[in-house]
Amino acid sequence: MAGSIRMGRRRFQVLAVLVAVITLAITAACASTTANWRDPLGPPPASAVLSISHEADAKGISPADPVVVEVTGGTLTDVKVTNPDGKVVKGEYDETKTTWRTTEYLGYNKKYTIVASSVGEDGGVVEETRTFRTVKPDNYTLPYLRANGGDSRAENGHQSLLDGNTYGVGQPIVVWFDEPIKDKAAAEATLKVTTTPEVEGAWRWRDDREVHWRPKEYWPPGTKVTVEANVYGKHFGGGLYGQEDRKASFTIGRSKIAVADEDTKRMKVYIDGKLVTKINGKDVSDGIPISMGKGGTERGANGQIVDYTTKSGPHVITLKYEVYRMTSASYGITDPNSPNFYDERIKKSIRISGDGEFVHLADWNIWAHGKQNTSHGCINVGPDYIYWFYDNFGAGDIVEVVNTSKKLDWRNGLGDWVLSWEEWIADDDY
Repeated sequence: MAGSIRMGRRRFQVLAVLVAVITLAITAACASTTANWRDPLGPPPASAVLSISHEADAKGISPADPVVVEVTGGTLTDVKVTNPDGKVVKGEYDETKTTWRTTEYLGYNKKYTIVASSVGEDGGVVEETRTFRTVKPDNYTLPYLRANGGDSRAENGHQSLLDGNTYGVGQPIVVWFDEPIKDKAAAEATLKVTTTPEVEGAWRWRDDREVHWRPKEYWPPGTKVTVEANVYGKHFGGGLYGQEDRKASFTIGRSKIAVADEDTKRMKVYIDGKLVTKINGKDVSDGIPISMGKGGTERGANGQIVDYTTKSGPHVITLKYEVYRMTSASYGITDPNSPNFYDERIKKSIRISGDGEFVHLADWNIWAHGKQNTSHGCINVGPDYIYWFYDNFGAGDIVEVVNTSKKLDWRNGLGDWVLSWEEWIADDDY
């Protein structure tokens, strides 16, 4: 009897375990079923939402601002931007077809239509059409990327644009606008200089049309330079807008620097930092014999004061002429009775400033070379040396004048290097 009772307890214990296991299984199954019941298919598919960069019926939009169409919760199926003539503006999608943007500039003062369509993750189609109008400028300005200062005309037909040429280590970048610029900060922000190797430099405004960029120090020989003026669509104040982007690339050649000394009446020449000691078999270790400005002043026809001193400071060569007409009338001396009146055609003329300083052939005063200053401000060189100098020196090379009584104005031609770096980067008058 007692044995029977013990056997029954074992059965009861096994049964209790089985019931517990089954209960846990049922509970787990119920929990899983409850979770699926709460979220049987996951989150619902999204609907497409379009976003367009230009507001509907917007006016005064810059034509340089790209049209950008984006979609969330789907993909773009078709985007078109058309001008008033129905011409389609070029554009492209990103890899996921969730963004589209124009890849060409729009035109000024034109009405454009945007038509965009997309399909959402839920299969729904979303479309939108809107129009906008670009700005109508009061005036336009065109930048010129040049190798010398002044207006946009190349002197005597000589080419003065930077692109594709090789220049000396003193060559600044000149950007000349054909209209006065009111917002110079906005104009400067459109300008970009890229160099290989990297070179530190900065812009400085010469006047309300012209801005120069120069390195902190003379360019390293061999530097590759690219300058961009991305002015299109940009506002420069007073309703003036950029007309067209410009870009130029050039190379810096060997270092060529001549130093003309008032005290010695000699001009030493350095190429790649090394003193040239012989020219055409003649010893020039002490420098080429020269005659510079004789000094003194005279009043011109319009009452201006004409100074015959060669100005001290680094001069940058701009242009060269096999023959150049030089006349005192160009700076106001028109009276034939004046001892300083002249009108001559001078060979091998190399311009080094904006107000008429040249290095040039002078075979009429060789007796004065190396001994006395007799010129009206130019650097006179005899025939034994000028042909070599003319052939070896060119645009961007440096002719530095030292020890004279007057200093070159940095705005005179390309006198950029007259200013120290601290002066160059300081706020200017413009």
